[in-house]
Amino acid sequence: MYFEIPKKELLTPLKMIIGVVEQRQTLPVLANTLTTVKDNELSLTATDAEVEIVCRLPLAPDALSADNEGEITIPARKFFDICKSLPENTNIQINTEENQAMLKAGKSKFKLQTLPADDFPNTPELNEPTTFNISQSDLKNLLYKTSFCIATNDVRYYLTGLLLDISDNKITLVGTDGHRMAVAQHEFASEQEAKVIIPRKAVLELSKLLLDNDSEVTVSFDDNHIRFELNRGVILTSKLIDGEFPDWQNVLPNNPDKIFIAETRDLKQALSRASILSNEQYKGIRLIIAPKVLNINAKNSYQEEANEVLEIEYDGEELEIGFNGIYILDALNVVSTKMVQFAFSDENSSCLITEEDKDDCKFIVMPMRI
Repeated sequence: MYFEIPKKELLTPLKMIIGVVEQRQTLPVLANTLTTVKDNELSLTATDAEVEIVCRLPLAPDALSADNEGEITIPARKFFDICKSLPENTNIQINTEENQAMLKAGKSKFKLQTLPADDFPNTPELNEPTTFNISQSDLKNLLYKTSFCIATNDVRYYLTGLLLDISDNKITLVGTDGHRMAVAQHEFASEQEAKVIIPRKAVLELSKLLLDNDSEVTVSFDDNHIRFELNRGVILTSKLIDGEFPDWQNVLPNNPDKIFIAETRDLKQALSRASILSNEQYKGIRLIIAPKVLNINAKNSYQEEANEVLEIEYDGEELEIGFNGIYILDALNVVSTKMVQFAFSDENSSCLITEEDKDDCKFIVMPMRI
């Protein structure tokens, strides 16, 4: 197999797939990228046996013939590092034979050990999949508003993924780690109904691939796998988490009547400053809500203390409640409106955070004793 390609064209797909490749693998071939040349097209595939990314790009037809076609697996990390380190505006020639791949660029030469393509896992087939289209920007925004709440390591394995819920003519994404929850919705003209849980790693890798434009993503899934096809030759396929996601609608506070509105930027800055002196392990902060005034208080085991006072829109009775300050800040970091709304039922209730005059995104943070 032989092909020649400019460095900048090869480096882009390598960047897309490299995040899937784990440093430690159960199978040696999983540390490699399946490299295929066929019909004037280069295909690069990486997988960890759970998440797979395929990138396809055209090759110059005058540089290829049928004799140049073939497939082999090349060590992904070394392949990427070599290409990244080569000078700009250079062409890379890759020639493979038996168990080796030769890379040439200018006066630089590299010889890499390869493994047979037959050892590489096959791309899973979807069985009678449910399919829909959504713009890249809309999907990217939905993931951005919810992925930070996915549990990173939890015995409740279903919390280590993001719920995709299609119902009531809406796409809803929900992430929770049991202490907080993020819900983002998008209007969707379809009678379909389905629920699947997408693993955290697939969500994070997909977020990197999506562009902030109106080009469409085709999403297909069955009971076991989900596939995202981007319109520039990029396909991400992932196993789904088999489990029962919590009923997120029951977690939402029921008609909270204590509501204040604050400037998002000012509140975020005040919380960031106060959190500097919060307890290092629990990051607890106390909110003292009074008419027109919010007092943010934080203390630590060294008897150090921070106090921030902020003007807010509020005319209810005084309320004092504790939270993990980092959880509140994480929610505020994805709020896109100038003003943000906080709603409570009482001093023991969860906090409902919403954007100004918008109800398609909701953030729930559970209280904590301080």
